[in-house]
Amino acid sequence: MIWGQEAEVTPEAESAPIPDSQESTSLIQDTRSAMKEVARSLSIDVGENTSTRIIVSFVILFLAFVARKVVTMVFANWLYRLAKKTAWKFDDNMIPAVQGPFGWLVLIIGFFLAFSVLSFDPSVDSFILKLFQASTMTIVFWGILRVVDVLAEAMVDVARDRDMGVYHFIPLIKKAARTFLIIIAIILVIQNLGYSVGSLLAGLGIGGLAVALAAQESLGNLFGSVSLVADRPFKVGDWIQVGNKVDGDVEEIGLRSTKVRTWSKSLLSIPNKVLANELIENWSKMPKRRVKQYVGVNYSTPPDVMQQIVEDIRQLLRDDEGVQQDFILVNFTGFGESSLDILVYYFTTTTKWLEHMDVRQRVNLKIMNAIQARGSSIAFPTRTINFEGDIAERLADKSS
Repeated sequence: MIWGQEAEVTPEAESAPIPDSQESTSLIQDTRSAMKEVARSLSIDVGENTSTRIIVSFVILFLAFVARKVVTMVFANWLYRLAKKTAWKFDDNMIPAVQGPFGWLVLIIGFFLAFSVLSFDPSVDSFILKLFQASTMTIVFWGILRVVDVLAEAMVDVARDRDMGVYHFIPLIKKAARTFLIIIAIILVIQNLGYSVGSLLAGLGIGGLAVALAAQESLGNLFGSVSLVADRPFKVGDWIQVGNKVDGDVEEIGLRSTKVRTWSKSLLSIPNKVLANELIENWSKMPKRRVKQYVGVNYSTPPDVMQQIVEDIRQLLRDDEGVQQDFILVNFTGFGESSLDILVYYFTTTTKWLEHMDVRQRVNLKIMNAIQARGSSIAFPTRTINFEGDIAERLADKSS
């Protein structure tokens, strides 16, 4: 090439490729080939499940865990704070009670949807469906049991505030309801798993008959409990007397038996079947407690003094604040073997045993003072023996 002249460009030189362009094109082709190989290696098939289905299944599972966390946070924060603003305490206990079942229900639904995306053998799909139904049924009944507990607590508060007689029977009702729901849940779960409950019970045969005979006493006690709930002859804390053997305070009323604390501080468990068929005397149901006694005065008491003593006793009963004023009876009723008998009949305003005994003691002391103030005295058993004949003469001679 000569300086000052332009170089001549030939056609061959004009069409020749540039070296850098060739290298970049080759690099792009190699990269594409490598990415295709990676995609082929990641395309894992499990049976009829492609990698796409598996990824979608994992995504659904992840979203299920996230949804459960969201539901838990909504119950624990927003709904619970909203319930706290209300005056009723029922919703304060209901929100935490159903929080757990709702969270698990969301998670179970997520697992079911995740497995539904995948392709399995029909028998496996059928098993997954039955397992999902049984799990859902179990969680639903778990939530219902939680609701029953909260309702029972709310009923206890209402019954206690209003002094309702059913207050002490609510724990018994709660146990019966829980037992009934658990039995129904077990039957439904077994049914959803594909087993025939009817044929299963029928197949028990003689074993079922033996179980029924063994459960006869339990069923009798259960029906006895239902009878006690319906009639409400007593409640926890009442002083009852059952026949001639049991006398004490009721401590607990259960599904099978009732526990009574006797005056000797022993604890008796009475089957509810026995209580349902026995005569029960509830001393705590008395509106007032009776006092019936006889006061014996000496035979040496003149009739006018006797009349005054009777009037004094009537008056002191009217003046005592522990004596019920609806009915008071004081009368000279008979001639005893060693005393002139005065019937004193009245009721105390209190039915509590210790307070009742204090009133009786106070009234008895007032009666003693009234008799002494009239110059008479309370008689005690005496006998007069008259001797005749030789024995009388001998005694007379000795005394002289």
